[in-house]
Amino acid sequence: MNLQETLLNHVKQAVQSSYGVSIDTVEFQATRKEFAGDITVVIFPMLRFVKGNPVQIGTDIGNYLVYNVGEVKAFNVVKGFLNIEIKDAYYIQFFNTIYTDDQYGFVRPKAQDKAVMVEYSSPNTNKPLHLGHIRNNLLGYSVAEILKASGKKVYKTQIINDRGIHICKSMLAWKRFGNGETPESTGLKGDKLVGNYYVKFDQEYKKEIEILIGQGKTEEEAKKQAPILLDAQNMLQKWEAGDKEIVALWNMMNHWVYDGFDITYKNLGVDFDVLYYESNTYLLGKEFVAEGLKKGVFEKEEDGSVWCDLTQDGLDKKIVQRADGTAVYMTQDIGTAIQRIKDFPDVGGMVYTVGNEQDYHFKVLFLILKKLGFDWADNLYHLSYGMVDLPSGKMKSREGTVVDADDLIDEMAATAGEISEELGKLDGYSETEKQDLYKTIGLGALKYFILKVDPKKRILFDPKESIDFQGNTGPFIQYTYARIQSIIRKADFEYNITLNADELSLHQKEKELIKQLELFPEVIQNAADTHSPALIANYTYDLVKEFNSFYQNVSILGADDLNEKIIRVQLSKKVALTIKSAFGLLGINVPERM
Repeated sequence: MNLQETLLNHVKQAVQSSYGVSIDTVEFQATRKEFAGDITVVIFPMLRFVKGNPVQIGTDIGNYLVYNVGEVKAFNVVKGFLNIEIKDAYYIQFFNTIYTDDQYGFVRPKAQDKAVMVEYSSPNTNKPLHLGHIRNNLLGYSVAEILKASGKKVYKTQIINDRGIHICKSMLAWKRFGNGETPESTGLKGDKLVGNYYVKFDQEYKKEIEILIGQGKTEEEAKKQAPILLDAQNMLQKWEAGDKEIVALWNMMNHWVYDGFDITYKNLGVDFDVLYYESNTYLLGKEFVAEGLKKGVFEKEEDGSVWCDLTQDGLDKKIVQRADGTAVYMTQDIGTAIQRIKDFPDVGGMVYTVGNEQDYHFKVLFLILKKLGFDWADNLYHLSYGMVDLPSGKMKSREGTVVDADDLIDEMAATAGEISEELGKLDGYSETEKQDLYKTIGLGALKYFILKVDPKKRILFDPKESIDFQGNTGPFIQYTYARIQSIIRKADFEYNITLNADELSLHQKEKELIKQLELFPEVIQNAADTHSPALIANYTYDLVKEFNSFYQNVSILGADDLNEKIIRVQLSKKVALTIKSAFGLLGINVPERM
């Protein structure tokens, strides 16, 4: 039982004892810095149950706590706020219990609990990953790690969109204009090579449209009748019919892309436990259309198309099967969700990391799955996120104006290198060590800048702004971690001992630091419940600010008393480990030196 739970029970008992009434809840908040105290009970909500002066009620509760709760040292009442001072011994005993716990804040999964499947990335195989994919990957990966830390078993997955007209566009352009070139012959990553042909298709397509318009066609007619588009559509039909030559070309080019993606994922520091491919899943779900028709969840129109009428639920009618019997994306997503539960029977819920332009799609998907009778459909969550903009404007894949993920990662490392060189703190580093450090700082800056923002908000990403060694940035937090490592290396005395809580008093800055550490488990649970890495990021920044205030106000290695030196080194070490743990949940590494 933590301190707040202990106080909760005793405050309820105090009210019962003093006033003979029961209260359901007690409102706590942190004590304002201008008043003495560590935790505050807000009296005003109690006035619905307890009649009287809030100052007198607070005084009565305070007296009860001082006499009955060993951890309470003193109290003061300011208007309707009861400020409670906690004994130093409580904080020292608490710190002693967490100091040697390498997994502090993390909860082990229970064998009987259902797992969660987190889907993220899910790219198309006609182009490299770009800045938008980066936010998707960072969010999905981090949420998966946070859910694991909160006590859930997690499977990380993606569905690779490896079929469709967009894939055939790249294939056709390579076949016409590629002259047999390969990633090996060009020195290009496979996803970049294929992406170049997606852009090439668009260029040729636009030329043909202009020619057709010049021949008297309307723009709409030209777009539909351009020969290169008709050839791509024909190629898709051949692929669906299993044409050996087309399928072989599709396999070859897709594997180029997979190899390229693997490099990007490794550089970005994300991974997956299981992969799904649209080429294997696009026919899934059709059997459940028939099932839905039997149950009355779906209805068939006169033309043979099948729909789900969701108007009673505040939505509209949604097609789930075309008149010709072919599936739509919704059908496929229904089938894929069901297939995942078949493949992993221990999964009881799923998180879909997809941009907010698909909000409506997922409302419909989750509702249809509920109507089909799947109980796990209550545990589906759309991790909806806003787009990422750049100072230069919007990105367009087919025009080749996207910010390539690999290029951005390299740019971040280069910028980190320039700033680090300017600061001149890299004496004694080899060139390899420098390059590794630049990548750690650059990636840390990128990830932190994106993850510190609530997922639902749109981001304007400025690479240079993110690499700042001051303020709420990744490098600032990484620098604090490295500073603590330096302190620990200089500690030339035995400090890994358990201090007697009754023989030590705490400086206010030490107490504030322990109080901040005490919040970490709760922050992890809140971040898991809300699917928000931003809570972890901003907690870490608050912890670092608290440490830097401690560092500036007390002498750590120069303290006169040995016990003071020991507790301060221990505090520093625990803060560093908590930074490392928290940043690990965000997929960010921390350097031992900077």
